[in-house]
Amino acid sequence: MNRKNTGKSDQKIMLIILSFGIFFSIASCKKNDKTFDASGSFEAEETLISAEITGTLLTFDIEEGQVLKVGEFIGSIDSTQIYLRKKQLTAQINAILAKKPNVSVQLAALEAQLNAAVKDQKRFTNLLNQNATTQKKVDDINAQIEVIKKQIAAQKSNLDISADGLDLDAKPMFIQIEQLNDQLKKCHIINPINGTVLVKYAEQNEMTMAGKPLYKIADLSNMILRVYVSGNQLSEIKLNQQIKVSTDDGKGGFKLNEGTIIWINDKAEFTPKTIQTKDERANMVYAVKVKIKNDGTYKIGMYGEVSF
Repeated sequence: MNRKNTGKSDQKIMLIILSFGIFFSIASCKKNDKTFDASGSFEAEETLISAEITGTLLTFDIEEGQVLKVGEFIGSIDSTQIYLRKKQLTAQINAILAKKPNVSVQLAALEAQLNAAVKDQKRFTNLLNQNATTQKKVDDINAQIEVIKKQIAAQKSNLDISADGLDLDAKPMFIQIEQLNDQLKKCHIINPINGTVLVKYAEQNEMTMAGKPLYKIADLSNMILRVYVSGNQLSEIKLNQQIKVSTDDGKGGFKLNEGTIIWINDKAEFTPKTIQTKDERANMVYAVKVKIKNDGTYKIGMYGEVSF
């Protein structure tokens, strides 16, 4: 009897110990369990910079991870052929415009005749007043002046038409030179935005083409956390709402920060396999973008959680 009672007592003690162990394990799990409303991964607004002209990359001095400023010169594309084409067009324009008539020179003889006729008109008019000549002489001089004026007008019109025609012939070439100047400008690769180089697609001395990617850049000073919420959570969020964002701090805890909701998708989509929502039974969710200031902690692809 004593042995049986002793065995039953030992079993009761073991059950009590196991019960306490399970209780403390559950309590510990609940204590360490971090509750959140939605989770997702960080991304950035990436910009793909492509070549705008075809040619050899003479210089292209950037590296992945390098921070670039807007307007910074980072490389150049060979512009020899474009420059030679510009010189050719310039020579053609000069040749065309050299044919333009010199209006003042062409009209100089007629202008001299007109001046002489005007002097004769004054002299014969004075003689007529003194009855030293006839009216016919004065009329002839007046008629001669009118003829010379018409000749000058006709000649000037012809010269202007000829000059305008040559200007019109040269005008398309001036436009082509403007196009070449634009292409020459595009041979200089200028970084368009502030950001960090994520991927470099080309190297110096390689042949590139218009539209071919050169590098990918993103402004990492502000990151976007894309999370997914179920339909019954939509009433809890709105645009420009400040929410809590938490990420692993690498020490078993969480780093808290504040983010701003900048976009809520107006269309539902299927739940991504790698994303958890508050209601895991929901089959359809809505994507939400949360903008957060980056102090260098957040990286593209890093997971984060939000609480409304």
